[in-house]
Amino acid sequence: MNVPSTAAGTRLDKFLAEALGSRAAAERAIDAGAVVDGVARPKSHRLEGGEVVTLADEPELVVTQHELPEVPIVYEDKDVLVVDKPAGLVVHSGAGHSGDTLVDALAGKLAGGDPERPGIVHRLDRDTSGLMAAARTEEAYDRLSQLVRERVLERSYVALVEGRPRSRRGRIDARIGRDRHDPTRVSLDSESARDAVTHFEVEQLFDHHALLRVQLETGRMHQIRVHLAAIELPVVGDPVYGRADAALGRQFLHAAELAFPHPISGERLELRSQLPSDLASYLVLNQHKL
Repeated sequence: MNVPSTAAGTRLDKFLAEALGSRAAAERAIDAGAVVDGVARPKSHRLEGGEVVTLADEPELVVTQHELPEVPIVYEDKDVLVVDKPAGLVVHSGAGHSGDTLVDALAGKLAGGDPERPGIVHRLDRDTSGLMAAARTEEAYDRLSQLVRERVLERSYVALVEGRPRSRRGRIDARIGRDRHDPTRVSLDSESARDAVTHFEVEQLFDHHALLRVQLETGRMHQIRVHLAAIELPVVGDPVYGRADAALGRQFLHAAELAFPHPISGERLELRSQLPSDLASYLVLNQHKL
């Protein structure tokens, strides 16, 4: 079977799983002697697009070609790129998710680190939109990862929260980790809590809500959502740590600014992203309720 150009960067086992209908069938085909352009390859082999995959006993196959989500690239060079991730897109495959991901959409553009999530040095939740940096080379990956560890990667978010803060700005310093009773959640009640620090400043006050500019000092999973909920300012539309909002359809959280020294040249990069249309429209249409 011919490998379409849209499959560039896809692992051989994942490509065959989609073609054959299951991961088990793909494993059997590889074990039975599947070859790529006449050469036996391991299941982790990354396809380039344009090859021919031949099975030892090849049935009639229809390879499903579907369009991957479009991800705007706001900065790109040979070492690094910055994308404006849309809401609803998972960054990479993992437990509980095997559909299209940001990594799939950027296949062939990223490198370094875990081959299952190449180039990824930090993440955004599925329903959080905005700016994310990623590496295009092993060297850039190592240096970007170091910037994250050293807390040099500056990340600023816009969040609409329920309630009004007691002060114009604040600092939340509370250790968080997997909740000891529910491992799908993150909380302050955790046996694996790690240091987490979040800063916020009021951008706009409403009668019962506030629009905040939030900056991360650390980057723990769900950190902003957990920290704001802990001080009784849950993010609007957050179904896990607050309450869902059918009119919005996701949490009102957007990674609006990203700044860091270029991992190779050292030149400072400063990127900005406007509120996406769904969040901007929500503010306009619901001002009388806020």
